[in-house]
Amino acid sequence: MPNPYFRFKKFTVYHDRCAMKVGTDGVLLGAWTDVAGVDTALDIGTGAGLVALMMAQRNDKSLIDAIDIDADAIGQAKDNVDNSPFRGRIKCIHRPLQEFVCENRRKYDLIVSNPPYFTQSLRSPSDNRTLARHTDSLSLEELIGLSSGILNREGRFAMVYPYDEKEKIILLAEENNLYVSKLTNIYPKPDSMPKRVLVELSKKQMPVKESSLVIEKARHVYSEEFVALVREFYLKL
Repeated sequence: MPNPYFRFKKFTVYHDRCAMKVGTDGVLLGAWTDVAGVDTALDIGTGAGLVALMMAQRNDKSLIDAIDIDADAIGQAKDNVDNSPFRGRIKCIHRPLQEFVCENRRKYDLIVSNPPYFTQSLRSPSDNRTLARHTDSLSLEELIGLSSGILNREGRFAMVYPYDEKEKIILLAEENNLYVSKLTNIYPKPDSMPKRVLVELSKKQMPVKESSLVIEKARHVYSEEFVALVREFYLKL
C-alpha cells in the first residue's frame, strides 16, 4: 500500500486518498470514548477509518458501521480495515448520514463522530477536502438530531469539536433529548486556552463528569495524562 501512513500497535492507517488526514482529534476521540458493553457502534465521517479501528481494538465484540460521504475516504477505510485484525467487525459504507438514517433500521449502543467543523475557514481547492472540512453537507444540528434518533434507549453519542462550540452542543443536545454525561476540555499546552472539547451525550440525565487534558507540557513533550490515554495505540509511547 502507498504512503503516507501512521503505524499504530495493532494496525496501520494509510490516508493518501483521504481529504482529511489522521490527526490528534481522532486519536483522542478513539481512545477517550467509553466502549464497554457496546455491541453495535456507528462512526460518522470515518475518513481513513481510524476511530472505527481504535474502537474495534478496545472492544473485541462490537460490530461497527463506518460511514463517510467521500468515496475516496471509504475506499481508503476499506483498505485499512481489510489489512487489520478487525476486518470481520467493521463495515465501511459510502453514504451521507441523512441517507444512511433513512435506509438503515439499526439502533446503536454507541455513535462517535469527528465531524467537519471549519465553517469559517477558507475553502480548499479540492472539492473532496471542502466536503470533509466544512459543515455544508452535515450541520451540527443535523448531526446531533439524526444521531439521537438512531441511538438505543441506553445509547451514547461521543464527539470531538472546537471548544468554542461547547455551549451550542449542550443546547442542541437538550433539544434532541440528549444530556451531557462526560466532558473533557482539551488544552494544547498548560498555558493555552482550550481548543477542543470531547463530549459524551446520553439518553439519560445524570451527573456530568467534567475534566481537562493537556496534550503537551512543551514541544514534543507529552503530558502524563495524554500518554496514559493513548499508550495502547502509539508504537513509541
